[in-house]
Amino acid sequence: MKLAFTKAAAALALAALAAGCFDEPTPAYKTVPPEARVYLSDRGLKDLSSCADALKAGAAIDYVNLDRNELEAFPPELVGLTGLKWLRLNDNRLASLPDLSALRSLRRIYLRGNRLASVPETLKDLPSLTDVDLSFNPIAEIPQWLAEKKGLVGLSFNGTQVRNLPENLEAWKSLKQLQLGELDLSREEMTRIRKALPDTAIVF
Repeated sequence: MKLAFTKAAAALALAALAAGCFDEPTPAYKTVPPEARVYLSDRGLKDLSSCADALKAGAAIDYVNLDRNELEAFPPELVGLTGLKWLRLNDNRLASLPDLSALRSLRRIYLRGNRLASVPETLKDLPSLTDVDLSFNPIAEIPQWLAEKKGLVGLSFNGTQVRNLPENLEAWKSLKQLQLGELDLSREEMTRIRKALPDTAIVF
C-alpha cells in the first residue's frame, strides 16, 4: 500500500494516519454521560433482543459499537436512536441497510467487512454524515449520488471491487482522507483522482 498526495496534503495525511481518521477519539468518552455510549462488540449477537438495558437511554445515545458480531440484519432498535452520531457495525454479515433517514444526527457509520454488494442508498438521506467506511465489502461501483454528497470528510473503500471513481468528484474536495487501498486502479485513474482532489490525503 502506498500514499499518493500533493505537498499541500502531506501534513494533513500524516496527522490523519497518526491519529487514525477512522478510529475512536480517546477523550470522547469524557464528553458524554456513560449511558450515552454503548459497547456491544464481540458478543456473538445475531440481534439486539437481549440488549434492551444497554439501549435504555434511547435518543440520548450518541455512540454504538457492534463490531465483530453475527448480525445478518440491521437491528431495528437502532433506527429509534435519533441522537446517534456514531455507529460501528464492522465485521458483521449485513447485506443491506433499511431506511435510516430518522438518524439525522449520524455523522459516522463504519460498515467494514460486511456483505454489502452496493453502497446503501439510505446514506444519501443522512444530512450530518461526514465519515463512511465500506472497506472489504463486495462493492464494485461508487454511485454518482455519493460523489455529489457534500460535507464528507473521510471515506474508505479499501479491499472492495471498485475499479473507477465517478467522473465528477467536485463535492469530494472537502475530504481529508480517501482510502483506496488494495484496489485494481489503473495508473491513469490514480492520476485523475489525485488531480481532482489535490488537497486530500489519498491512500492507494
